[in-house]
Amino acid sequence: MPVVRIVPNLHAEDPSVGRGFYADVLGMEVVMDHGWITTFAVPGDQGVQLSVMADDASAPVAPAVSIEVDDVDAVHAEAVRRGLEIVHPLTDEPWGVRRFLLRDPTGAVVNVLGHP
Repeated sequence: MPVVRIVPNLHAEDPSVGRGFYADVLGMEVVMDHGWITTFAVPGDQGVQLSVMADDASAPVAPAVSIEVDDVDAVHAEAVRRGLEIVHPLTDEPWGVRRFLLRDPTGAVVNVLGHP
């Protein structure tokens, strides 16, 4: 279940407000913009990313961090086996990821995802 990347999720009522700072000041590029979430990456290194998001499009709570793994089903099974609180079920989302959200032991909501 190796981690592929970790993306912090900053919260804002309007995710587009981050564009001027992260793109124009820091030189990051927009790699995803769904209106409710905008993701920025370092040019030439898609592994270094940061997202600015409003409310999550399909989950009841916005996650603090997104962690991409190579086998989301295996991580989900282990989380269920351990009795962790799943706050959004394992779902194939229309934007091309398979994911679930859980609450970690600190209380933070984590978006665990994979690309099928």
